[in-house]
Amino acid sequence: ALLSCALLLPTLPAEDCPPPCSCTWLGVARGTRVDCSSRGLQAVPALPRRTRSLRLHNNSLASLPAGLLDSLGQLQELQLGDNPWHCDCHIVYLRLWLEDFGADALARLRCASPAHLSTKPLGQLTGNDLGDCTRLLPTKCLQFFWRDLVLIAGVIITLVLVAWAVKSSKKLVCQLSLGGRRLRRSIPKTR
Repeated sequence: ALLSCALLLPTLPAEDCPPPCSCTWLGVARGTRVDCSSRGLQAVPALPRRTRSLRLHNNSLASLPAGLLDSLGQLQELQLGDNPWHCDCHIVYLRLWLEDFGADALARLRCASPAHLSTKPLGQLTGNDLGDCTRLLPTKCLQFFWRDLVLIAGVIITLVLVAWAVKSSKKLVCQLSLGGRRLRRSIPKTR
């Protein structure tokens, strides 16, 4: 009887569930529920890609690394409350991600530090609160900006050169056509 009960409970293989969390497999269409709440976590472990529900509340999380949640395309439920969020430039990723995910999730989170932002909701943070965060922009973003700028300049220069070449070729064809007619008229016919 105990074995049949164990078979009825949907679980995720142990190697896919990050320790010290507990996971429940909800089926192919529904993904995985990952419960990492109340585990004293200071960092989030590697999460299953098919995570649908993620519970991280009541831990010691101060921020999340940029990009951590981006690969969780099936995520529909996220609980992050009761963590001591440190509201500096490192919190910008979480704030922007939550703005896209859902305003209600963002409204429930509050800063724990620094002291001047203590208890302020993450959703109400402004650039003035966070200070100068430009130095923390990922290098890749800056590289993409410069690469895109060079590509756009290259396309514009190429289009200008092609337009100039087409215009010049039309003039040349026209001149050759006119020159050929003049040449035929100026050559006397010999009989």
